[in-house]
Amino acid sequence: MSIRYQADNDLNQLIVAATFRKQPGIDFKTAQKAQLDNLDDVTVLRRAAAEGRILVSHDKTTMPRHFASFLREGYDSPGVLLVIPQNAMLRSVVETLVLIWADNTPEDWRNAITIIPF
Repeated sequence: MSIRYQADNDLNQLIVAATFRKQPGIDFKTAQKAQLDNLDDVTVLRRAAAEGRILVSHDKTTMPRHFASFLREGYDSPGVLLVIPQNAMLRSVVETLVLIWADNTPEDWRNAITIIPF
């Protein structure tokens, strides 16, 4: 099984579009396609987990806390990637996402929260 991504509502949509341009075969679902509008972080984490998708977000304020609670409640997560800073160089973010997708397995990111780009 390959890495699959889920953007949350906070993620700059240019990241998703540029990632598709760099690697058209990548599975990266937009927040709009997943109907994540007006949902709390825990619900977003549950939806991403149910679909086996790593959540990609800029939300460094609340997502780490909600992710920790999510894990404490006994849920498993494919992982969370926090793009920080929010104005990180687009090229670096896209290259990191493509590298993770190409060279890793979903198990490598299970229940981990990681700041990108590295």
